[in-house]
Amino acid sequence: MEASNPGAAPSERILADGHAFEAFEWRIVTEEGADWVMEMEITPRVVNSLGALQGGLLATLIDSVGGMALLQGDLAGPRHVTSELQISFLAAARVGPVRAVAHILHRGRKSAVVRVDVRDVGADDLFVATGTLRFALMSGEAAGSARGEAEESAAGSAGGEAAAG
Repeated sequence: MEASNPGAAPSERILADGHAFEAFEWRIVTEEGADWVMEMEITPRVVNSLGALQGGLLATLIDSVGGMALLQGDLAGPRHVTSELQISFLAAARVGPVRAVAHILHRGRKSAVVRVDVRDVGADDLFVATGTLRFALMSGEAAGSARGEAEESAAGSAGGEAAAG
């Protein structure tokens, strides 16, 4: 599965080949009134020792669906990064698929807030978790600058270690 930004040049990729997300069996679905919806199968690759969807992977699903909701309808808009994530785990998801439904609650110039509700569709729509995410919004220039600074910092650290070694 190659994920790319439909509004970008064909060569611009969001996720690399072999990315961890390829372990998930997920698909985009529609639900009236939602800003973005995905379903994910519960397979042996994503469950914990009790046979329920592993909590960290559920958090990843919530974060991913919240972020995708911000890309919809505004692909040329600002890049975003998760700055805060609060999740309430309410029940174990064991049957599947789980459905994550995002609703954008606020979108300003510098931040956005998204709520993502997760239900176990195969378990009579059991409410599994709810997450509230705050995203920092950055202009393309600021996002590139932040990425460049991170790369320079990493290169500097690597160079320092090599010189010390």
